[in-house]
Amino acid sequence: MSNFSVSIHNTTNPSIIKFETNVFLTQHESFEFNNIDDAKNSPLAQQLFYLPFVKKVYISSNFIAIERFNIVEWDDVKEEVAKQIEDYLNDGGVVVTEDNKGKKVPVTVYAESTPNPAAVKFVSNKRLVTSSHEFTSIDDASYSPMASELFNFPFVKNVFIDENYISITKFDVAEWQDITMTLREFIRDYIQNGKTIVSSDAPQVKQKSQQQQDLEFDKLDDTSKEIVNILEEYIKPAVASDGGNIQFESYDQNSKVVKVILQGACSGCPSSTFTLKNGIENMLKQMLKDKVSMVEAING
Repeated sequence: MSNFSVSIHNTTNPSIIKFETNVFLTQHESFEFNNIDDAKNSPLAQQLFYLPFVKKVYISSNFIAIERFNIVEWDDVKEEVAKQIEDYLNDGGVVVTEDNKGKKVPVTVYAESTPNPAAVKFVSNKRLVTSSHEFTSIDDASYSPMASELFNFPFVKNVFIDENYISITKFDVAEWQDITMTLREFIRDYIQNGKTIVSSDAPQVKQKSQQQQDLEFDKLDDTSKEIVNILEEYIKPAVASDGGNIQFESYDQNSKVVKVILQGACSGCPSSTFTLKNGIENMLKQMLKDKVSMVEAING
């Protein structure tokens, strides 16, 4: 059985709080409940409506968003609500019953080119995973049934899955105009059928949990923490838009060399060296002054 943990996230609406879980709650489906009668097919939502301040419950992928009435402030009750959700899930509580599946939204997937001519990004309207995963062979993909099936296509060289997209790098044997439609339809049907993308109980998934990442971050020296924060805020969003990912690997205080891991479409991309030197390295040198001398990349 999965070991659920719940983290609390504010939203732009002060009346709404998101309670994120480390494991997916639905098979890429979304549900909205306006009252306890509306939630007859969701035992979890029904339990939440017993809290007098709960106005609306929204369940999707790996989070529960709750809108409150103004009789309380979230700061006074959010920890208690998070604990209640966590206990409910760990006790094996049902999130949504099978007979409520008629509400699911159709899956759409579109293909997007990337700066790497060997890679294409397939973007879904559903959230797919809670953290990024890269697979360079079918052996790597043992905990991802979806990646394993993708490697059955002889032209698939690398699979990178993050948030709501999949970046696929191909071998030179095939041209994108001949295989893009096949891959897009496969991915769409796979998600639409609610099949497992990444096994939630895999050790690799637990290592990428928010709690584990926070622990790893706390162990870093102050300069490394600054570097990670800069990468997260300024670099990762741009890299993700190109179908890739960047991860902090290490910082040497003596040589002042930063090592990062490039994944997805960025790995092996002809323009990645230019991006590394003229983008990432320049930004770190500018923001951290004499603390950084050079950035080296490791392809994931």
